Amino acid sequence: MTERPDHPSAADVPESPYVPEELSQQDGVGVPDPFLRLWTPHRMAYIEGENKPTSSEAGSGCPFCRLPSLPDTDALIVHRGEAAYAVLNLYPYNPGHLMVVPYRHVADYTELTDAEVADVATLTRQAMQAIRAVSAAHGFNIGMNQGEIAGAGIAAHLHQHVVPRWSGDMNFMPTIAHTKVLPQLLSDTRALLAKSWP
Repeated sequence: MTERPDHPSAADVPESPYVPEELSQQDGVGVPDPFLRLWTPHRMAYIEGENKPTSSEAGSGCPFCRLPSLPDTDALIVHRGEAAYAVLNLYPYNPGHLMVVPYRHVADYTELTDAEVADVATLTRQAMQAIRAVSAAHGFNIGMNQGEIAGAGIAAHLHQHVVPRWSGDMNFMPTIAHTKVLPQLLSDTRALLAKSWP
């Protein structure tokens, strides 16, 4: 490969005092530089659509239909209501990111019954209370993407996102590195939220 004239060679890059000796060589990733890499290979499952339903039909092919049949710890279900349940997102934007999902396989908000609307609202309010009790969230993004065109990952089964936010949580990591750092295992987050559910 021909080196670009505006791109420094490995010999031209000064060794950073902040990188330990054993990490300064980055074979296979290009010109060595002073940056450490945080790899997030679990995100590839989301990017490649792993576990995404191939059909819009209800049943075991829909993860939101299947999850309630599993134990809470296996499904990452935080709380079960009368007409809906709260479950952690496998690909969270922030720690504690969960979804409120009606049990019934329905795509559009206008198709929910009054009882389902009430339970989704109640569980959303309770989710906010539990997340605040566990992690002192400063705010929340709450909403649902209706249809694939609006960004719904699983458009056939409605789900409302509850994403906790903190001052400064959009730092250089997602902005520059397109990486979110999650300091806790999802199973631990589920246990904390379930214990604090009002």
